[in-house]
Amino acid sequence: MLYYLLYPLRDVWHVFNVFKYSTFRSIYAALTAILICFIIGPYVIKKLKTLHFGQSIRTDGPKSHHVKSGTPTMGGIIIIFAIVISTLLWAKLDNRLVLLALTSLVWFGSVGAIDDLLKITKKNALGLSMRTKVIGQLIGAFGIGMYLYVNPQVVEFATHIKIPLVKYPVNFAYLYVPFIMLVIIGASNAVNLTDGLDGLAIGTFIFTAMSFVIVTYIVGHSKFSEYLRIIHVSEASELVVFCASMVGASLGFLWFNAYPAQVFMGDTGALALGGALGTVAVLIKQELLLILIGGIFVIEALSVILQILSFKLYGKRIFLMAPLHHHFELSGWAEPKIVVRFWIITIICTLLSLSLLKLR
Repeated sequence: MLYYLLYPLRDVWHVFNVFKYSTFRSIYAALTAILICFIIGPYVIKKLKTLHFGQSIRTDGPKSHHVKSGTPTMGGIIIIFAIVISTLLWAKLDNRLVLLALTSLVWFGSVGAIDDLLKITKKNALGLSMRTKVIGQLIGAFGIGMYLYVNPQVVEFATHIKIPLVKYPVNFAYLYVPFIMLVIIGASNAVNLTDGLDGLAIGTFIFTAMSFVIVTYIVGHSKFSEYLRIIHVSEASELVVFCASMVGASLGFLWFNAYPAQVFMGDTGALALGGALGTVAVLIKQELLLILIGGIFVIEALSVILQILSFKLYGKRIFLMAPLHHHFELSGWAEPKIVVRFWIITIICTLLSLSLLKLR
């Protein structure tokens, strides 16, 4: 919005020419998102407390979590609001990729909000049935996939997938839509599964989203993408603003979610952030790189899958409890230590993943 208001004034005062650059606008998008969180955060937390929107804690989980019962949840609305407003202010609103990313954020956030509301009204940690939740996610991911498939001009090499270390992209043809549905839904649920300790999911997401700010900029820059021989997506430069908004909103939310948390993001925030991240990876043709950058999210999701398979097939559990962060809790690790160490692993994953952009 500000681009359309201020950039035309460049002929009056040349300083307004900076609004031409997505890099400039992305910085202020991040700062705006942080500021919005700081402003509305205390009010939203107070309102959630007034409405008794408290978190229900699993009875079979670590006993140390019982003191968190009643902590306001659905704080993800702070994140979503900050991202949406910041993006609308600083991005070009005629950019289809930005609109798709915003749609994904709001859709998956809505699914999460319904889940959170049911948990609150039922006074338990179950919420939506797994089947219903997955159907909601399938609808959102299918809509995005079909839009890209039917409109191949939106993203260059629409049905092609860039495989790290492989020089040329691979055409998935008719398998493209199911594949990206798997990416988006997988990312959404992986972030949600990681959201179990104060600051764990949101902190991990910050580093992941920061790396996607870099990758998105490279993909949207014709010379950089040509040099690195990765698929160039001409409209991707505006997604830098959206990614920066996600970083800013996450940083702002971490202020309230750091140990001991004043508020939890709930499924409202976790499903929204994961879905948006998966969508960005799809839009910039870096679906497989997401697996590497979001290594912690993948590990957390795999720990749950392995735990379920092991118990069903052999009647034994691999971990003391899944997701993996609970295993370390029950092993005696302090919650802040687990969170910081997972952040460190995420930083390592992002650095290694970014190096793959050069290797081919």
